[in-house]
Amino acid sequence: MIFDAIEFAAAAHRGQYRKGSQIPYLMHPLSAARTVIDAGCAEHVVAAAILHDIIEDTPHTADDIRSRFGGRVAELVEACSEPNHSQDSWEVRKQRTVDLLSTTEDQEILMVAIADKLDNIRSIREDFALRGEETWKRFRRGRDKQAWYYRSLGDAFSRRMETDAGRRLAGLFAEEVLLVFGDR
Repeated sequence: MIFDAIEFAAAAHRGQYRKGSQIPYLMHPLSAARTVIDAGCAEHVVAAAILHDIIEDTPHTADDIRSRFGGRVAELVEACSEPNHSQDSWEVRKQRTVDLLSTTEDQEILMVAIADKLDNIRSIREDFALRGEETWKRFRRGRDKQAWYYRSLGDAFSRRMETDAGRRLAGLFAEEVLLVFGDR
C-alpha cells in the first residue's frame, strides 16, 4: 500500500513545487510519511500521510482515494484536508483545522496532521534561517497570523495526543514553533 500511495502521489503532484521554492512538492508528503513511519504507525496511516494533500491540491477526490486505498485511508485524508479550500478565507479554513484537531479523539488523524504540520514548521524555520523576514512574503498571511495558527496547532497537539509517539511529536512541534516564533 505504501509504494502504491507513493506512485499515486508522485503522479498526482507531478509538476508541483513547495511554495516559493524549486523543491518538488512530493518531498513534503514523503517527509510526513517518514515521520509516521518513525513513530511506528500502521501502513494505512503512512499511506494517508503520503496522500494527505491529494484532495486539496490535485483534481483527485476522496472517492478516488477510497476506491484505491480503502475507506480508512480516505477518511484520514479527508479529515486532514481543508474543505472549500478555494472558497473560504484563510482564517476560516485554519480555524476549522484548529477546531478539528482540538476536539478529535482520533489519534490517527492527529498523527497524520502533526506529521504534515511538523514538516511545514520545519520548512518555515529553514527558510527563515536563509531569508529572514522575506520568508513571510510567500504566505497568504504574515508572521502574526502564522504564529497564531502554529501556536494553536501546538496547543491542540499537546492536549490531544495520547500515545507516547504522539506526545513526543507534540514536543518536537512545540520546540519548532518556539524556534520560529519565540515566546508568546
